[in-house]
Amino acid sequence: MHAIIGAGPMGLCAARQLRKYAIDFVGFELHSDVGGLWDIDNPQSTMYESAHLISSKRATEFTEFPMADDVATYPHHSAMRDYFRAYAKHFDLYKDFHFNTRVLEVKRLSKGWRLLTECDGVQREWLVDGVLIANGTLHTPNLPALPGQFSGELLHSSDYRNAAIFEGKRVLVIGCGNSACDIAVDAVHRAKSVDLSVRRGYYFLPKFSFGRPTDSLGGLIKLPRPIKQFLDGLLVRSLVGKPSQYGLPDPDYKLYESHPVMNSLVLHYLGHGDIKPRRDVVKVEGLQVTFSDGEQAEYDLILQGTGYLLNYPFIDRAELNWPASAGAPQLYLNVFHPEYEDLFMLGMVEASGLGWQGRDEQAELVALQIRQQQLGGSAGQRFRELVRLRCQQRLDGGYAYLQLERMAYYVHKDSYRTTLKQHIAELKKNITTTAPTCSKETSHAVSQP
Repeated sequence: MHAIIGAGPMGLCAARQLRKYAIDFVGFELHSDVGGLWDIDNPQSTMYESAHLISSKRATEFTEFPMADDVATYPHHSAMRDYFRAYAKHFDLYKDFHFNTRVLEVKRLSKGWRLLTECDGVQREWLVDGVLIANGTLHTPNLPALPGQFSGELLHSSDYRNAAIFEGKRVLVIGCGNSACDIAVDAVHRAKSVDLSVRRGYYFLPKFSFGRPTDSLGGLIKLPRPIKQFLDGLLVRSLVGKPSQYGLPDPDYKLYESHPVMNSLVLHYLGHGDIKPRRDVVKVEGLQVTFSDGEQAEYDLILQGTGYLLNYPFIDRAELNWPASAGAPQLYLNVFHPEYEDLFMLGMVEASGLGWQGRDEQAELVALQIRQQQLGGSAGQRFRELVRLRCQQRLDGGYAYLQLERMAYYVHKDSYRTTLKQHIAELKKNITTTAPTCSKETSHAVSQP
């Protein structure tokens, strides 16, 4: 029996794939329901009330379980929560998870793993053949220290739920990722003033271009990477202009070498003076903040939109092949351990346009490898040899990704999915499934509430 840690979307598709290939498993989820961070009622969720999906539904959905046509192109988080609940019901996954259960410890044995869990104050020990870690990457806030003491209210974006906290306040948002920009836009409608502190340049992409979701454009013609970066960069500039036209720094790197910001509203409010651009914070004293250009201002509330840290508190970092100098565990395809054939990291992957289907393919590859190991298949043995040889390989598609911690597990979507599909095809030989898939015409996709 294998253990799945987490019943968010990654844990759910892992359960679906294990069931599909007749692999016994048990799942553990800290919350009382499925959906992970997409369930705003989950105490561990970092969701906020105005949040929507930043990729379009057709680029994000599971192929075998599409979202209904009446779901918005960029669904609200509540629609996503309902979607994952419907997915769990459709594939009968609820019965395989223990809810309200915390995994306290995952410890390696001479053969297999020992898990210690706690539910309602009662601890229980589990002995399993393998572990699939799928507890997500966006639950432990990155909290860099401010250069000084702030006497006002200090929050991280993970604490934010709605714009009522900004009412009548002078607000500084630090950071310019997708959440930081969403929250700055929310604040405009309630705060006395909103400033946005940005350290480096970002590319801003609108969610819609020419009346269509931006992520649905392109891809029909495969272009060499430099040409694609150049042409797409021209398109972005023609649609939204340069960040410096809005008072923000221009990127000193090429498009796709860092995660773009899918938000043009923040540019709209910058252009209208409702959000004021600021440089990097260099000093904080009381309510006063000094920026790298020498400008100063006072604030009642600072919100840090400074991202998240990878965190797997229930297992020793050394077990994950995660050296202190690395931003993420060193695993083949961000999944497979070079030494342990019974430990898998699921969902520790980011890529523009990867969607849930790319993660589902990741889960299917894990299920197939486990099944091959159970059968003693030669294809599984060959794959393990590849894992040991390629654990340092990064499928970046030739892109020079920025050396940032949040980019440590970033991959190039096409390179990544092509490799997954190649391995899946090889491992599928002589393997049969036990559960039928559902087509787009017959699936029970959830409608937007």
